[in-house]
Amino acid sequence: MITQIHSELDIVLRIVDTVGKKYGLDTKEIKDRLTEMKADEIKGNQQAMFYALNQIKMEEPDWTFLAANLYLNELYEKASKNRSYPRTKKYGNLYHLIETLTSKGIYSDSLLNTYSMNEIIELEKEIAPERDEMFNYIGLFLLADRYLAKDHEGNIFELPQERFMIIAMELMKGETKSQRLKLVIEAYWALSNLYMTVATPTLANAGKSYGQLSSCFIDTVDDSLDSIYLNNWDIARLSKDGGGIGIYYGKVRALGSDIKKFKGNSSGVIPWIRLINDTAVSVDQLGQRQGAVAVYLDLFHKDIMNGFLDLKTNNGDERRKAHDIFTGVSVPDLFMEKLKEVDENGRSIGQWHTFCPHQVKQVMGWKDENGNPLGLEDFYDEEEERLFTEKYEEAVNHPLLQRNTYRAMDIMARIMVAQLETGTPYMFYRDEVNRQNPNKHVAGRGRTSIYCSNLCTEIAQNMSPTIVTKEYQDDEGNIVIVRKPGDFVVCNLSSINLPQVVSAGVLERLIPIQMRMLDNVIDINSIPVGQAQQTNEKYRAVGLGTFGWHHLLAKKKLYWESEESVKYADKLYEDIAYYTIRSSMELAKEKGPYGEFEGSEWHTGIYFDRKNYTGERWEQLRANVAEYGVRNGWMMAVAPNSSTAKIGGSTDGIDPIYAVEYAEEKKNFKFKVTAPELNHHTYNYYRRSRHELDQIWSIRQNAARQRHIDQAISFNLYVRHDIKAKDLLNIHMEAWNQRLKTTYYVRSTSQTEIEECEACHS
Repeated sequence: MITQIHSELDIVLRIVDTVGKKYGLDTKEIKDRLTEMKADEIKGNQQAMFYALNQIKMEEPDWTFLAANLYLNELYEKASKNRSYPRTKKYGNLYHLIETLTSKGIYSDSLLNTYSMNEIIELEKEIAPERDEMFNYIGLFLLADRYLAKDHEGNIFELPQERFMIIAMELMKGETKSQRLKLVIEAYWALSNLYMTVATPTLANAGKSYGQLSSCFIDTVDDSLDSIYLNNWDIARLSKDGGGIGIYYGKVRALGSDIKKFKGNSSGVIPWIRLINDTAVSVDQLGQRQGAVAVYLDLFHKDIMNGFLDLKTNNGDERRKAHDIFTGVSVPDLFMEKLKEVDENGRSIGQWHTFCPHQVKQVMGWKDENGNPLGLEDFYDEEEERLFTEKYEEAVNHPLLQRNTYRAMDIMARIMVAQLETGTPYMFYRDEVNRQNPNKHVAGRGRTSIYCSNLCTEIAQNMSPTIVTKEYQDDEGNIVIVRKPGDFVVCNLSSINLPQVVSAGVLERLIPIQMRMLDNVIDINSIPVGQAQQTNEKYRAVGLGTFGWHHLLAKKKLYWESEESVKYADKLYEDIAYYTIRSSMELAKEKGPYGEFEGSEWHTGIYFDRKNYTGERWEQLRANVAEYGVRNGWMMAVAPNSSTAKIGGSTDGIDPIYAVEYAEEKKNFKFKVTAPELNHHTYNYYRRSRHELDQIWSIRQNAARQRHIDQAISFNLYVRHDIKAKDLLNIHMEAWNQRLKTTYYVRSTSQTEIEECEACHS
C-alpha cells in the first residue's frame, strides 16, 4: 500500500515539476507540501490541484495549466481503474472501450457495425494523448463533467482524445469505405487540436445510443387549435433530446378576436405561450436542465402591447406571465422609420397600428396564387418594391379593420424597459433577413420566407406551418391524423476557434473537413419530429460559425474600439465565407446539390452580386457554383459559444471578455479564470471589458462580419444599468442602420446572470 502511495505522489510531483518548468511557475511550496505528506494521505493529486487553482491570478494565469494537468491525472487514474488497464498507460485500448460501452448500452452499435477491429486499431494509433495538455482547467472540467462518456452509475470511461475520435468516427461513418479512415483522421486532427468545436448536442451525443445531434429548431404555429397543440407536442419531443426551440406565433389570432364568428372570444397568444412555458419546465433536456424556448411575435400583432412585452417582467398580473421562456420581436423597417418621425419640437410623433392577424385575413381578402389567405406577416419590404409597407398602409386605411394605435416610441420604450430588466426581447429585423435570404425563390419575391429566428438569434431559414389536412379511421380501426409538413427549421452548428486556427494558418485546410462533418450530421441524425427531418434533408442547412474574436484581436494587437478591428473583421470573414462556399460546392460536386438549389440566389449568382464579391477567386467560385451547385442551402451562422469556447480555451463567440480576471464557481469550489493568453503584451487589448466598451464599435464590427454571413449572428449588446433611454435607442437605431439582421440579449450591469440555452454553443 505504501509503495502505491509513493508511486502516486511521485506521479503528482513529476507533473508539478514538468508543467511548472514549462510555464515558469514557482512550484517550490507545492512540492514541499507534497513531499511532507504522510503515507496515509493519498489525495495528493487533489490537494495539489486545489493549490494550483488558488494561485491563478492576473499576474500568474498559467497555473490553470498545472491544475488541468493534475485533473487529467485524476481522469487517467479513474479511466484505467474502470477499464482495467495499467495505470502507467494514459489511454487504454480503443476497441475495448467501444465494445464495453456498446455492451452497456452507452454507445450505439453502429460504430462496431461500421468499423472493423483492424480499422479501429489503426485509428487508435492516431490518438495523441499529448494534446490533452492544451486544455486549461475550466475547459477540461467542462468537457469531463458534461460530455465524456460515463456508465449508468456515472463512472468515467471515455477520455478527451477518445471523445474526439468517437465524434470523428460517428460523423464519417457514412462515407465510402475507400476514403473513410482518411476522413476520420482529418476530422480528429481538427477536433483534437482544438481548431474547431462541434455543437453541444453533437459533442455530448455523437456515437451514443441516445440523443440527437442538432442544436436548435424553429417552428411556425398556424392559427388553429390543432397547430397550437401539435406544436406543443413537437416541442416536448425535441426538448427531451436536448434541442433549443424557436417558435413564431405571429399567425395566431389576438385577444378579443372572434372564434367561429362569435365575437370577442379569443384569449390571444398569452395563454398559449404560458402553456409552452409549462412544457419547457416540465420536459427537461436529458435530465440536466429545463427546456429552452424562445417565442417571437410581430410588432404589428395586436397582442404585442397586450401582455407579450411584459411576459418576463416582474410587474403586472402573474397569471399573464411566462418567466421561463425567452421572447423576440419581429421588427419591420417601417416601424424603425416611424421612430424617426418628430414634430417641430423634436417630440416623437410616429404612429404605429397593431392588428389581429385573423381579422386582417378576414377583412383584407389578400390571397396567394393558390387562393390561400395572406396576412401582413406574409409580406416584407425589398429595397425598391416595398410590399409590406403597401399592405400595412392598406390595412391602416381600411375603415372596417379594427386596430390599436400607439406612438411607435411608446412601444419601443416598453421594449427597452423589458430588455433592461430581463435581457429580452431579442430584435429580429425581418425585412433585412428576408432581403438577404438566398432561398427566397421558394416563396416568391416580396413574400416572407423567414418569420423569426431561433433561441440564440443566429439562424435564418425558410419557415412555414405544418397543417392538419384530415383525420380518419383506417381499416384496422386506428385513428390517423394526416399533417401536411411545413418547413420546420433545423440548425446544425460548428465553430472555428479563431485564434488557434489563424495562428496555425490552417483555415483553408480546416473548413472543408468541418463542412463535411456538418453536412454528414444531416444524414446521420435522427430527429423525432418528421417535418423537421424532411426540412433538414430538403435544404441541408448548416451553420459554420466562429469563437474567440476578442482573444484573436488581443493576439493581433488590435484594439476593440478601432477602425483596424472593423477592417480585420471584414477581411477575415470574407475569407471564411469563400472557403465555406467553396467547400459546399466541392461537396455538391461529389454528392449532389441540395433539393431547392435550382432558382436560388446561389444558382443565379445574385448572392455574389449582392455581396459585391469580385476578383478572380470569386468569379471562378461563382462559375463553379453555377455548374455544380452547393450542397447546403444555408452555410454560415455565428452561435453564442460560451461553454464550448471555454473548452477551446478561448473567448465567447464574438463577445468582448467579461473581465480580465473573474471568479468561476463549480460545484463545491470556486476559482479564478483569466483572459486567455494573458500577458504583458495582450493585457492592454483586454483591459476594457464588455460593459465599458462603446457598443457602436461592436455594431460596426458585427456589420462588417454580417456582410459575409448568409444567416445571422448571436450578437449581445452590453450597457450600464443606468443608461439613458435615448442612448439605448441610439444603439438600436445604429444596429438597424448598419443592417444587422438580429440582436440577442441586452445585458445590463444590474441583471443577474441570464440562464442561456447551451444547445447552440458550438
